Amino acid sequence: MIAFFSAFVVFLLLHSIPAVPSIRSEIIARVGRPIYFAGYSMVSVVALAWLFSSALSLDYIPLWHVRPWHAVVTFILAPMGGFLVLAGLTSSNPLSVSIRSSEEPGAVVQISRHPVLWGFALWALGHIAANGDLRSVLLFGGFALFSLAAIPMIENRAKRRLGERWQSLAANTSIVPLSGFLFARQQPVIDLPMSIAAAIATALTVWLLFGGGHALLFGADPVVIFG
Repeated sequence: MIAFFSAFVVFLLLHSIPAVPSIRSEIIARVGRPIYFAGYSMVSVVALAWLFSSALSLDYIPLWHVRPWHAVVTFILAPMGGFLVLAGLTSSNPLSVSIRSSEEPGAVVQISRHPVLWGFALWALGHIAANGDLRSVLLFGGFALFSLAAIPMIENRAKRRLGERWQSLAANTSIVPLSGFLFARQQPVIDLPMSIAAAIATALTVWLLFGGGHALLFGADPVVIFG
């Protein structure tokens, strides 16, 4: 358990760096944007592998009996979350987390102005349902809690940074996914980053579920388990 919580603390600290503009800007100024993102991605993968490895080493303690409908929850929420993460990272979004620096938001902000954070939360919550054990609640529940807790912090930071411009950029967006469509009666728009993200998310989902990808990476085939 100590190893798991140590890995989780390292993972959270590592992913708190991009949320602090002064630290991120200082690192980018020293090493350059390409090296920063490449290095950060590599370190993140290592930290994530350590976290999953330490979680899998914990004893399996079931909390509820897993039913086939739990898998349906995962099969819906996980791909949806993956799409939001990919689309959010690759779309321009001065209102929240993005790897692009443009000051004009992309079409994905119509869904939510925090697509990356909601994407991680939906992906994590979906995996809790289909596992039903304590270590999954700790691991994926921690992911979801961290992502959702970051929303108000990033929201306030964007308001301070953008000033009066924030209101105009956020006018047709919302925090809660899809609520902008319900209350503002917007017409959905799809741009290139969203189309590419949808294609990649679909391909990954097919590979993970039907191409043996999930079994290869995590040692469990959800289609066989719930088939």
